[in-house]
Formats: sequence, C-alpha cells, structure tokens
Amino acid sequence: MDPAVRRDLLSLDKDNANTVARHLVMAGKLVDDDPELALLHARAARQRAGRIAVVREAAGITAYHAGEWAEALSELRAARRMAGGPGLIAVMADCERGLGRPERAIELGRSDEAAQLSGDEASELRIVVAGARMDLGQFDQAVVTLQTADLDASRTGLAAARLFYAYADALVAAGRIEDGLKWFLNAAAADLEDDTDAEERVAELSGEDQ
Repeated sequence: MDPAVRRDLLSLDKDNANTVARHLVMAGKLVDDDPELALLHARAARQRAGRIAVVREAAGITAYHAGEWAEALSELRAARRMAGGPGLIAVMADCERGLGRPERAIELGRSDEAAQLSGDEASELRIVVAGARMDLGQFDQAVVTLQTADLDASRTGLAAARLFYAYADALVAAGRIEDGLKWFLNAAAADLEDDTDAEERVAELSGEDQ
C-alpha cells in the first residue's frame, strides 16, 4: 500500500486501520477483474473510515469501475470536499456522462478546478468533454476540444494512445474519415501494450476486415 495512504490511516486505531488497509488492498487488486467484489471491499473500508479522504476517493474510483455512476460521483465529491484541489475531475465528468448528463460534464470541463489540471490529467478531462460533446451530437466541437499541442504523433504510451484514439473517433463522427484513419494509425503506433482497439478500427475503416 502507498505510504501516503498508510499515513492517512494513522488517525484510526490500529486494528481498524489494519482492517481498512486490507479492504483497500483487496479493492485495488480486484478492481480490474471483479469490480463488483472490489466495490464491496471499498464500501467496507468506507463504513469504517468514512471521514478519511483517501478512503472516499478509493470508494469512488471503485464504484466508477463497477459502473455505479451516482455512488462514484458522491464519493468523489466527498473526497474533494475533504482534501481540496481538483480531485479526479475527469472521472467525475465521466460519471455525469454515465448518468446521462453530458451538459454537466462539459460544465466541469470549464470549471476553475479544471483550469488547475495539466499534462495527462488535463488531456484525460478533454477526452471526457469531447465524449460529452459527441453524446450531444456536437461532433465538430468534439474535434476542436481535442486539438491541443498534445496531439504530437511522435508520442507513445497509453495517455497518448487514448488521446489520439479519441481524436480519431471524433474526426470519423464528424465525417472526416481520412483524417480519422490517420489518427487511428497514430493511436495504434502509440499503443505499445495494445490497450485500445485502434488496429481494429484501422482495419474497419480501410476495409481490411471484409
């Protein structure tokens, strides 16, 4: 467990801190393969340590992975009230999308907290906001949302691949198929661990899957 998390748990009595820590570790281990079971552990940790920001944040992240959008949003809001700062605003915005409220996701993208973000965190929020624009059928605005200096085809890694993929998706939705194909190719090249289906999208758009 992260030493910073253990420090945050020092305000609890030793036995409770150890139990909460075990629940958080299990939630982290299970979140990708069994998010529902992970959420049970996160909820157990929250019940024992609901006044600790990192516990509420962990509960929010786990609820998000389990598709419990309202619960995730509530927990992440609580964590942000306790800890201050922008928090996981991109995740919160995506929860708003999950709840069928893309306008609120866009509002979060314009917030003062959003302005504090930089690097991959800012990029992730732009991806969510662009998705919200697409939910509303605003495809050209989605394209513009993603047009930043981070669209550098020489970049590699998951963050770059996700940005390139989102941009390609928006371009295709806006009817710019050739540009979209180019950026799906860039996404595939950046995706060193095959975390996206960029290669499949390339095959689909180029007719190679027929």
